[in-house]
Amino acid sequence: MEQILPWIISLVSGAVGGNVAGAVNKAKSMGGGLNSIIGAIGGLIGGQGLGNLVDAVKDLGIGGNAGISGIVGLVLTFIVSKLKK
Repeated sequence: MEQILPWIISLVSGAVGGNVAGAVNKAKSMGGGLNSIIGAIGGLIGGQGLGNLVDAVKDLGIGGNAGISGIVGLVLTFIVSKLKK
């Protein structure tokens, strides 16, 4: 369970970040489902990819993982929404 928990946190935090991006920019929102999926992908990239590369994020533990996952999920959703429309 200890190995799965960071993945789950990354997915959920990224999905939340994607939905925040959709709520902030309603004109370019892609819908709740697509915002969640793209955000979750960004969360995995952020939490598992960047989180392992940046020592400061590793030192923050679960909170750092959730934070970076949410931010990358939000940013990726913004980027995809700009490219799509």
